[in-house]
Amino acid sequence: MADSPASEPSPAGLPWYVAGSQLLGLACVVITGVWMGHYRGGYAWDGSAQEFNVHPLCMVLGLVFLYGDAILVYRVFRNENKRTVKILHALIHVMALIISIIGLVAVFDFHAKAKIPDMYSLHSWCGMLTFVLFCLQWLMGLSLFLFPGASPWLRSWYLSLHVFFGLAIFSLAVATCLLGITEKLLFSITSTYSKFAPEGVLANTLGLLLVGFGVLVGYIVTREEFRRPPHPEEEALSMHFKTLTEGESPSSP
Repeated sequence: MADSPASEPSPAGLPWYVAGSQLLGLACVVITGVWMGHYRGGYAWDGSAQEFNVHPLCMVLGLVFLYGDAILVYRVFRNENKRTVKILHALIHVMALIISIIGLVAVFDFHAKAKIPDMYSLHSWCGMLTFVLFCLQWLMGLSLFLFPGASPWLRSWYLSLHVFFGLAIFSLAVATCLLGITEKLLFSITSTYSKFAPEGVLANTLGLLLVGFGVLVGYIVTREEFRRPPHPEEEALSMHFKTLTEGESPSSP
């Protein structure tokens, strides 16, 4: 149709980088599942150690893999309507939020049943900070960018902060997972960890894959040529904003 945005080919290399990120992200989820399922006894919801195992799986799936994919949608769906991409971005974040809440409930419930103190480790502090910031980031993005009502000036001012904190929270989520991996290994296999026990090697590999996923997502998002190209309707809105704020003519080139 005439009013549809012109489709532009993806920049060279972008599909390969995105495919690589998905392989790394899925590998992180699968290895976490194998670690908790094979080495730590599986999953349950009965207050046992198997309920704790739900926690790392949910956090890697929600706050790392799905969060990373939510960040990437503006690079992957380059020629789709921007509002459609915004809705997809928000929906993936909703999925990440729900899964993360399940993971948090699992660990707090396990601690309550096992009489283990809460929130004393650096991992738990960073994890709670990550989750709270994630919730605030999602609420701010939802209210300013998806629903009508916010002024164009406020949206424009907050956009750079939204992008910065999105990557910062994602980086914090990866770092918190690394702290959690180390903490779990030291609690579980203290006597054999230094002897390159298979469980330790698997968990260390998971840590490297998490770093790789985080770095690749960050690279894709920050590389200038991978940015979403401006579409006609977006350029019109941008010109209208300049007209309101700077007195420029909408017909100026």
